[in-house]
Amino acid sequence: MYKDILYEITQSVCIITLNRPEVYNAINENIANELYKAIVDASQDENVRAIVLTGSGKAFCSGADLKVDNNNSFGEILRNRYNPIILVIRNMSKPIICKLNGIAVGAGSSLALACDMIIASDEASLSQIFINIGLIPDAGSSFFLPRLIGAAKTFELFSTGRKVSAKEAFDIGLINKVVPSADLDSATLTLATHYANTPTVAISLIKKLINKSFNSSLEEMLETEAEFQDLAGNTDDFREGVKAFLEKRKPEFKGK
Repeated sequence: MYKDILYEITQSVCIITLNRPEVYNAINENIANELYKAIVDASQDENVRAIVLTGSGKAFCSGADLKVDNNNSFGEILRNRYNPIILVIRNMSKPIICKLNGIAVGAGSSLALACDMIIASDEASLSQIFINIGLIPDAGSSFFLPRLIGAAKTFELFSTGRKVSAKEAFDIGLINKVVPSADLDSATLTLATHYANTPTVAISLIKKLINKSFNSSLEEMLETEAEFQDLAGNTDDFREGVKAFLEKRKPEFKGK
């Protein structure tokens, strides 16, 4: 079904793996198209309640494949190839976790930052390396980074292109968790399985709340919370949660 990615479903978790290890999972037209399709398929599959995005080999993603793209219009490549992927990740209703197994460079770093959470190997790193080839950050980095770490730190990382280790990334709030490389697979599956067993509708509404909060007033967010709480309160998972609370047991959420 796919040439340049791996697609696997286990325990209601879909694991999508960028699979061009010989070029550190650099993004060309085919892998971009396959990644977009895989994310859409997972988002629409009722058997999937959480998604993990990772890379094969030593890298998560080394960004654009410049061997094939350096003579094309970068603007059109972004509009047609990268931007749809970033938007589907941010707008999908299900949680998506980046398993940062190695380097994430350029647009590969942007791809990681678009995910809802990042769990990283202690050997992983990120770099906004665009400046080293005379380009500017793209694929959403200029949106995500200032909101995560502020303008001054963002300018530093953008203008130097320096490598940020997993430990530093955790310390400055870029990623959620760092684990030893040998524990990354099990730690990621544990985290993803947790989200696969949470109230899926509530998780979807939380993602929408966060997205909307960036460009809304307090009054608008208060009203949105009221509207979304009505939606959450009409789910089977809410009723199960209350019942389990009263019965002093762990709830069994079905994602409905």
